[in-house]
Amino acid sequence: MNNQSFGQIKEDPWRIFRIMAEFVDSFETLSKVGPAVTIFGSARTPVADPFYRATVNLAKGLTKHDLAVITGGGPGIMEAANKGAAEVKGKSIGLNIELPHEQAGNRYANIPIHFHYFFS
Repeated sequence: MNNQSFGQIKEDPWRIFRIMAEFVDSFETLSKVGPAVTIFGSARTPVADPFYRATVNLAKGLTKHDLAVITGGGPGIMEAANKGAAEVKGKSIGLNIELPHEQAGNRYANIPIHFHYFFS
């Protein structure tokens, strides 16, 4: 066994604790949100697209009916949904996965939750 393999094996048990922490933190945060709607959509939709504006308006309407809005926390349609909810002072949740060379979380998620592991 080389040193690199040993280092990997040594880190594996700690990875389990990090995964558990992601689950615990996210469950704790989301358990306080109340009724919510998840909006899925492309991260590549530009602000000028009619679907972006429609999503902002949809999220505003949902939030005005006491529903939180949950997205993947990225740009495009996800940003539009978080923006609509945030503009009417609603709960705007962004569940963002930390990926190299990918999007950062959008600025409209007023309850951001960041994940290191995709399956969490």
